Amino acid sequence: MASSCRRPEHMAPPEIFYNEEEAKKYSHNSRMIEIQSQMSERAVELLNLPEDQPCFLLDVGCGSGLSGDYLSEEGHCWVGVDISTAMLDVALDREVEGDLVLGDMGEGLPFRPGTFDGCISISALQWLCNADKKTHSPPKRLYTFFSTLYSSLSRGARAVFQLYPENSEQLELITSQAMKAGFSGGMVVDYPNSTKAKKFFLCLFAGFSGTLPKGLVSETVDRDVPNQVQFTGQRSRFKNMKGKSAKKGKDWVLEKKERRRRQGREVRADTKYTARQRRPHF
Repeated sequence: MASSCRRPEHMAPPEIFYNEEEAKKYSHNSRMIEIQSQMSERAVELLNLPEDQPCFLLDVGCGSGLSGDYLSEEGHCWVGVDISTAMLDVALDREVEGDLVLGDMGEGLPFRPGTFDGCISISALQWLCNADKKTHSPPKRLYTFFSTLYSSLSRGARAVFQLYPENSEQLELITSQAMKAGFSGGMVVDYPNSTKAKKFFLCLFAGFSGTLPKGLVSETVDRDVPNQVQFTGQRSRFKNMKGKSAKKGKDWVLEKKERRRRQGREVRADTKYTARQRRPHF
């Protein structure tokens, strides 16, 4: 479980913590960009989207648009929601392809029923477990978020949240409110025996009870670990200093094709989408 020492959500509310100085890291810090991209790729993999068609996706806590970059590269359209104006300003400067919405996810999402084919969220959900104001009730804010998200997803869609839970009680709070809102699913843990590489993904199903994906394990972990699958093929993504994807080389293309073959999928040509950028309040 993630340590509570120096956790960002304990330092300030998200709209204050993610100020201009912090936001710049998401377009200049190559290590941070690489980690964000890797987690985004894994989240999209857990969505299990149809291979032969573009989808309309929601990115909750989209920040500077790094996750959206990956969605665009995969041929999908997307809308990003974030509470930080500084982070959204960076996304606008980077000219991301998705639409951008300024808003507090704890107050609910303003989208029409059945709008999205799926949802991803990287390192954002745990912020709802804090009461930054006297009027904030974490269980109520989580339920409001999950219930409006459930409504905005098409039936049969998935939502995948990468998060850093502080403790088991926080995990229970999050999952219980998600199930109360109508979702099924559960937690997928990648590299459960690694202190540094361990990652938590809440995988939710809207309107159906799917089979929970299995977590990844490293080559050095005992192959008899239950409820896990062997992970082969190291992911590596590189970004330039403005946060844009570096040009993909032959090795990257071959690795991607091989990974899709292992998933039993056909390889299709990439498509690109452009979208108007807006930042309305809600």
